[in-house]
Amino acid sequence: ASLTACAELRQFGSAAFKWSFQHGGPLLRLLFEGDFEAVLLSSPVLRLLDGDGEASESIEAYLEQRVLTYLADAPEDQTAVLSLAVSCLSLFVQSNWTGPAFVLRVSDLLPAGLLRHYSEVLYQAGDPSSTHTPRLLHQHCPSVTINLPWLCVRDLLTGGTHRKLAVLFHLECSYTCLTYYEYRNAKDHLQKARDLSGLEINMTGALGKRTRFQESCIAQLILSVKRKEDSPARLDGDLSPAPTPTELLPKLNDDTLLNQMTLAEPQEHQLPQLTAEEQALVLAVCTDFQKNNPLHKLNEEELLAFTTCLLSQPKFWAVEVTSLCLRTKLERSSSRRVERAMMQTQTLVDFFSEKTCPVQERLKIFYSCQAPPHWSIQRQLATLLTDLGLTSSALLIYERLELWEDAVVCLERIGQHGKAEEILRRELEKKATPSLYCLLGDVVKDPQYYDQAWELSGQRSARAQRSRALHHLRNKDFQQCVECFERSLRINAMQLGVWFSLGCAYFALENYDGAAKSFQRCVGLEPDNSEAWNNLSTAYIKLRKKEKAFHTLQEALKCNYERWQIWENFIAVCVDVGEFAEAIRAYHRLLDLKDKYQDVEVLEILVRAVVENLADRRGNHASNLRGKLQELFGHISARCSTDAKIWKQYACLYGNGYSDNKEDNAKALQFLSKAHRCETQTAGWEKEPHTFRTVLRGAMEMGTVSISCSRERSNPREALQLLSSARLSLKSVATKARVSTTPSSQ
Repeated sequence: ASLTACAELRQFGSAAFKWSFQHGGPLLRLLFEGDFEAVLLSSPVLRLLDGDGEASESIEAYLEQRVLTYLADAPEDQTAVLSLAVSCLSLFVQSNWTGPAFVLRVSDLLPAGLLRHYSEVLYQAGDPSSTHTPRLLHQHCPSVTINLPWLCVRDLLTGGTHRKLAVLFHLECSYTCLTYYEYRNAKDHLQKARDLSGLEINMTGALGKRTRFQESCIAQLILSVKRKEDSPARLDGDLSPAPTPTELLPKLNDDTLLNQMTLAEPQEHQLPQLTAEEQALVLAVCTDFQKNNPLHKLNEEELLAFTTCLLSQPKFWAVEVTSLCLRTKLERSSSRRVERAMMQTQTLVDFFSEKTCPVQERLKIFYSCQAPPHWSIQRQLATLLTDLGLTSSALLIYERLELWEDAVVCLERIGQHGKAEEILRRELEKKATPSLYCLLGDVVKDPQYYDQAWELSGQRSARAQRSRALHHLRNKDFQQCVECFERSLRINAMQLGVWFSLGCAYFALENYDGAAKSFQRCVGLEPDNSEAWNNLSTAYIKLRKKEKAFHTLQEALKCNYERWQIWENFIAVCVDVGEFAEAIRAYHRLLDLKDKYQDVEVLEILVRAVVENLADRRGNHASNLRGKLQELFGHISARCSTDAKIWKQYACLYGNGYSDNKEDNAKALQFLSKAHRCETQTAGWEKEPHTFRTVLRGAMEMGTVSISCSRERSNPREALQLLSSARLSLKSVATKARVSTTPSSQ
């Protein structure tokens, strides 16, 4: 009987159990067919529940009394009790998880006297037969049913003939441990399930295509699932439920993305046809990985590999729905996939009310998959609709689910502030909660409601203090803002946005030490937050902690390599701390990000360091960077050739024409000539005294270097040509200067 109950609860459709249920009497036959309503309305069950109910102290007491009375009259017949418990649990699951919806009147099951006494409790419970009866049988009648689950479990764990049932038992234990955050125990049960199943589950790579229009194969992360040759779990295949026909399962269609990856060499990575418990095991491994790893892009790719594997073999409703829900959560952040995620979530929501797939098919291995409830899928759909900008459609779902806080957020987005306020005040009249008061404060922009939320929570609402702090922040009352933020964080320190806002408020107060501590907590909570790293470096710069600023900016660049503002801060800190090589690299990157970028001050420092052979932060000679700096100037001059200061620094790097190398002197003269040309092409240079003197000094320097270089030329014609060019440039400057100046100014 114990094994029969276990199998029925998990809907095993094997031939042996099918014969057992069909020949076990009318109640067992109805259970096998999934007609749980008929079980509750059958004569034996109605006799079990029948009575006046007037003298009962509670519903539990009444049901306990009826079960004991029934078994006392017919101790040999426990089928009705078992059928009642199984049917109530199955209807509860059908009503909240699997669908389709059913209509069952409480008055058809319980006596009128009980209904009169406990109408409010029954109304809140929704379906008392589905919630009270199973709990009663396991908690209030131990002498009747305590041996049932224990004998079943002992048989599964000690016997060697029902290994697949043992696998499912350990999976259910693992999910239960995860629910209570007992991760170590969950892993132990999961490992036992893997050992019993004989499956090897690993990540691997393969060439393949993900979209319908992809022409070439690229590397893809896939899941490798193999059976061990000596796997003992293959011996009891008769206990495994038969797959549900594909046409009865939710349809997966998309115009662009493939539901199943197309591999270049599918025969090398072919998956075995997984049984029900094997699919449930793969799903459990996926869930364990998700629970034990942080949110990260690489981890999301591994989770997608799990879902791709499971969805490539659509066999069981519970596995498919759970995998699809996980995939839609992972695809929310992808602009190319979010629409598919929304459409497939809508399909799952609609499938709940469809009657094409029988309930007994939906219940197969349901208890070993931890499928999301129907309302959770609806809420996920509303979230996706909100992400796509379909706020009104999301609002309808939130109102139907009576998720008033989410509904108010939607109303605020579409500008219906009056209706949002009306809903909040109506719900506050029913039951006042701190979150509702905070939302009302957000809607009407009145901080007094944050104070009411704070007092109602017994000064334990982090949300109330956060909302009040944001109110002060908008009003630029930074001191009050900081105090409220700190109170909120003392209650809940895991608020990333609050730490960031607190750091900004400290910046406004010029409290850079507080800002540094706040942004330190930010990067501790989210290590890839480039904005927080950048702000932390700014705080260190203000505190004159340049070394720490250098390291924090390095972390910021790891998180965001494309933001030029971070590179500008980085290059400034590099020259301050003597990281000349990093400064050169940063300048190259800035030229890639900003085509016309120039910072003459940084170039002057770098040229001086190389020319004077200064020591860098590590004690190395900067003259070793001469070649890299010359390469940088070549990169700059190709992008920006109109700045005289840059050409002069370029010439300085080659010795300004006074080096011992003739080629360097020739290049220096070339750069000085270009600098002179840029200066004289500036409109009105001769009218501004400071600019006028700068041009004259540059012209004289160019003339001096021209004479020096002409003497180094072995060919007289080349030397004459060099001097003639310099003379022409100087004559032009002298002529313009003579015309533009008065005798007194000269």
